[in-house]
Amino acid sequence: MNRAVVLGGSMAGLLATRILAQRFDTVVVIDRDELRGVSGYRQGVPHGRHAHGLVARGHQILERLFPGLTDDLVSAGVRPGDFSGDIRWYFNGARIQPSRSGLISVPATRPVLEDHVRRRVFGLPNVEVRDGTDILDLVTTDDRQRVTGVRVQRRAGGAPETVHGDLVVDTTGRGSRTPAWLDGLGYPRPGEDRVKIGLTYTTRHYRLDADPFGSDLAIIPAATPGMPRGAFFYRVPGDDGRVELSLTGMLGDHAPTDPEGFLAYVRSLPVPDIYQAVRDAEPVDDPVMFRYPASVWRRYERLDRFPGNFLVMGDAVCSFNPIYAQGMTSAALQALVLDRHLDDGTVPDPLAFFRDVAAEIETPWTFSATADLGYAGVAGRRTMKIRFINAYVARLQAAAVHDARLTEAFIRVAGLVDEPTALLRPANVIRVLRQLRRGTGAPSTAQRGELLGGRSESPAR
Repeated sequence: MNRAVVLGGSMAGLLATRILAQRFDTVVVIDRDELRGVSGYRQGVPHGRHAHGLVARGHQILERLFPGLTDDLVSAGVRPGDFSGDIRWYFNGARIQPSRSGLISVPATRPVLEDHVRRRVFGLPNVEVRDGTDILDLVTTDDRQRVTGVRVQRRAGGAPETVHGDLVVDTTGRGSRTPAWLDGLGYPRPGEDRVKIGLTYTTRHYRLDADPFGSDLAIIPAATPGMPRGAFFYRVPGDDGRVELSLTGMLGDHAPTDPEGFLAYVRSLPVPDIYQAVRDAEPVDDPVMFRYPASVWRRYERLDRFPGNFLVMGDAVCSFNPIYAQGMTSAALQALVLDRHLDDGTVPDPLAFFRDVAAEIETPWTFSATADLGYAGVAGRRTMKIRFINAYVARLQAAAVHDARLTEAFIRVAGLVDEPTALLRPANVIRVLRQLRRGTGAPSTAQRGELLGGRSESPAR
C-alpha cells in the first residue's frame, strides 16, 4: 500500500499515523494548526489548557507503541506514580483508602504529552506533515463508492490541491465534517447517542511557596451527583513550582473566570486543602473556561453503506465526558483495532472496522453515561440496571474510605484495565456488605440524595 492520509494531528491522529506508518510507504498528516516545533497550547485543542488524564490502560498502550515514552516524560519533569497510592482521591468529601495498584499515573499536561508523542511520530522517516492547511472536502471515484483523497488549501494562501491516498482517516475530533460529507455524497448520516451534561472546566495556574502534595502527585475531589463540584489539582511538569488547578461543574454550574469568583468556587469544594494552598498563592495567569455540552457517540457501525478507503476514529466517532479521562485511551484502543484490520495487508473494510471500534467504545461509554445519569438534571432513561449500578458504586465508594482493596478495584475499572463487572465480583461485593454491616459503607447524606435523584425517563440516546 502506497499512501495513507490522516486528517487531523490530534492524539487520535498521531496514534493512527504510528500504526499506518508500519504498513504504508508514506503517511501524510494534515492539520489546520501549525504542528512542527510547537510545544505549547494549540488552537485546535481548546481543552488542552485544562487538566488531562491518561488512565492506566492508555499509558500501557502508549508505552507499547512508543517504548521509553515514560522515561522521556520523566526527563521533561513529569513525575509518575501509582494511580491509587500516590493520588488523593476524594468522593463526597471523604478520601478513599490509598493502595498500591501497580498502575502508573503520568501527570503530564496535554501539551507536554502531545509534544512527546508528536516528536516520535513526526520523526518516522515515511511520515509527511502538512500543517497550517485547511481540509476542504473529500475526493472520490466518479461513482462515489470509494474515497481517493482530500482537497486541501494552505492557510497562508495559494490554490486548492488534492492529496491522493489509498486510505483516508478522519481524526478531526468533535467538529468532524464526515456526517456532512456523507450527506453530500448520497450516504446516510450516522445516528447519534447523546448525553447532555453541561460540563465546564475553569483552569488557573499558580506558583506556590509551600508544597501541599508531599509525596502525592495530585489532589482530586471527584465530582459526584451528591457533590457535583470537582477539581484536579497537580504539579505542572518542571521545577519552577507551578501547579494547575482545573475546577469542574456540571449542568451549567461553573466556576467564574474572575479571580474573586474563581477563589470562592475553590472554597466551596468539599476538600479544604486546595483552597488553603491557593488562597494566598501567586497566580500565573487568569482563569480560562472550556464548555463541554454533551457526550456524543456517532454510530457509524449501524450504517449499511459507507464509502470505501475511508475511516473515522477518535473523538470524531465518540467523545466522552472528560471528567472520566477516557478520550485518549479510547483513541489508543481504536489504534489497536486499526492495527488488527491492517494485518492482512489490505485496506480495512469500513463497516467491519466500525463494528470493532464500537466494541471498544462500549465499555467506557457505558461507564461514563451510567455515571452521568446519576445526576438528577441529566436527561435520560434510567433503567433498573442503571439505578442499581449507581446505587452500588456509591456504596462501594463509601466502603472504600475504609477498604484499600475496594479502592484498587475501583481504580482498575476507572482506568479501563478491568471491565466494570469486576466491581461485582463476589470478593468485592462481600467487602462492600461487610462495611455496610459495620455502618461504615452506608451512603452519606449527599450520596443518599445522589441515589434518589433523577427520575427523568426521556431517552438518553
